[in-house]
Amino acid sequence: MAAPAAADSAGDVDVVCLGESMVTFLPTRPGRLADVPAFERTIGGAESNVACALAAAGHAVKWVSRVGTDGFGDHLVAAIGGYGVDVSAVRRDPVRPTGIYFRTADDRAAGGHEVLYYRAGSAASAMSSATVPLRDLWAGRILHLSGITAALSPDCLALMRDLVVRRPARPLLSFDVNHRPGLWRDRVGAGVLLELARGADVVFVGEDEAQEAWGLRGAEAIRAALPEPGVVVVKRGVAGASVFAREGAPTPPLPEPLREAGAECGPSPAEPPEHARSSNAGSARPGPALDGDAHYFVPSLRVDVVAPTGAGDAFAAGFLSGTLRGLPVPARIRHGHLMAAAVLTVPGDLTAPAPRAHADRLVGLDDDAWGRLRVGPGWTGDDQEVRTS
Repeated sequence: MAAPAAADSAGDVDVVCLGESMVTFLPTRPGRLADVPAFERTIGGAESNVACALAAAGHAVKWVSRVGTDGFGDHLVAAIGGYGVDVSAVRRDPVRPTGIYFRTADDRAAGGHEVLYYRAGSAASAMSSATVPLRDLWAGRILHLSGITAALSPDCLALMRDLVVRRPARPLLSFDVNHRPGLWRDRVGAGVLLELARGADVVFVGEDEAQEAWGLRGAEAIRAALPEPGVVVVKRGVAGASVFAREGAPTPPLPEPLREAGAECGPSPAEPPEHARSSNAGSARPGPALDGDAHYFVPSLRVDVVAPTGAGDAFAAGFLSGTLRGLPVPARIRHGHLMAAAVLTVPGDLTAPAPRAHADRLVGLDDDAWGRLRVGPGWTGDDQEVRTS
């Protein structure tokens, strides 16, 4: 892939998300798929989830993908566009269908959880360096990918390998490992995901999936296996998240109008709130790290969970939103926790996040007040009280 002209990168788009979205069928009641009498239609896709959450948070986001020329493709494009996402780069495939899947109502970690994918030969599996213009992918300040795309087809894997090559003028590359063993035919997927993660600038990985895929235990071991990325985010479930950030790590380039005005490259010029610039914000707790690293740990919120799906994608969106705003790393982590909490308190994978001013107030709490927060359904309303205990 040749690099696009410089003028096409870092324009008016904050984030470009590449990946397959599918029509999702959720059961109307708990139980085995064999016993569920009816399903409700929604949408699902790790990268489009991130795109929708970022757009709902006020960022300019483009989703790049392929869907069929069928009704399900129409539904996906309309639903994702309805969140404010630019869907102009979504291509329609006249031969291959839009992917769909069914899942049970319980958590992926639950023993009885079932997922049935009908995505083999889907329109998105035909994504390749020939069918996805690099001009679309390099249109933003951040390019967000996930390991799911690499598992869809050999062409998709080749595209992903090309995108993680470090080149001049490449956008900040964000990669969520998203290890899905069922999508890989053998253990080769674990090695591929490690390879792709090493080419990224920001990596999101769950502590549990790193152990399952790579046999790594603990955040420090994960960072040691991923020394190349400037930022490694280790999601530690209900405990919280650890982030390793190397001094001088790449940041998203400024939007084109500000570059033309002579502004220096660096974080978004949006001024962080005073509390977010203080050393107190974000519950930063330094720990062991690689040379040149700062290590932060921020505990999760206590959440009255309605449904456990979509939290990882929402966390990534919150962290990237803070990155675009130039917030300190601990504040980015707190924004990730807040976006995850918004999704955890609704039935589906997507919901509107808390208004920015509301979220900023919570991010600015001292460590003790943050630790006493507890949120439940409806907490994201700007006029809602958030409980402490």
